[in-house]
Amino acid sequence: MRPRPPGRTCRQRAADVAFLGIATFIAVTALAGYATLRIWSQGYTDEARPADAIVVLGAAQYDGDPSPVFRARIDHAVDLWKSGIAPWFVVTGGSAVGDRTTEAAAARAYAMSRGVPASAIIGESSGTTTLTSLLGLRDLFAERGIRSAVFVSDRGHMLRVIRMAGDLGVEAYGSPTDESPSDATLTARARATLHELGALGWYLIVGQSETNG
Repeated sequence: MRPRPPGRTCRQRAADVAFLGIATFIAVTALAGYATLRIWSQGYTDEARPADAIVVLGAAQYDGDPSPVFRARIDHAVDLWKSGIAPWFVVTGGSAVGDRTTEAAAARAYAMSRGVPASAIIGESSGTTTLTSLLGLRDLFAERGIRSAVFVSDRGHMLRVIRMAGDLGVEAYGSPTDESPSDATLTARARATLHELGALGWYLIVGQSETNG
């Protein structure tokens, strides 16, 4: 009768667990590092070119007054529109609980004050997140035959925006503003990066199915 092989010792099991933990940490760190490089590579790439529309992503507004982050996005989008790269100026963003107006309405009024005519502005005011705003644009784009767009947001936000728009079938290009407070300091960039890593991971794991619905 063959002797039974000795069982694994507690020390061996602990070593296996430690190895698995280290391997997982290295893999997660490498993935996060790669994603960070992609986020900021896209964020520092201006792809502005002739397209069917310019889309400015919504941000906070205060009773119709765009926040500094939102104003920086709209200002950049207005400059692009005045350069003649697209006939349509698209504003997005819904409202938070207690708001008396929407981000899209605040952006529309501000853009008009900067010289964009009302006839050129399209609004999508139902979305309260980047994804729901882009999903809302899908029907608006189909109605007007819009197939390509230059998307305007903060540097850290651009990769997720372009990925989502592309998944929705839009020929998407990014033109980030370089005046956003979210990019003004290392602390602000770090905060934006952490937010985007989480939001991008959520989209790739869960939210991407909504663009295919």
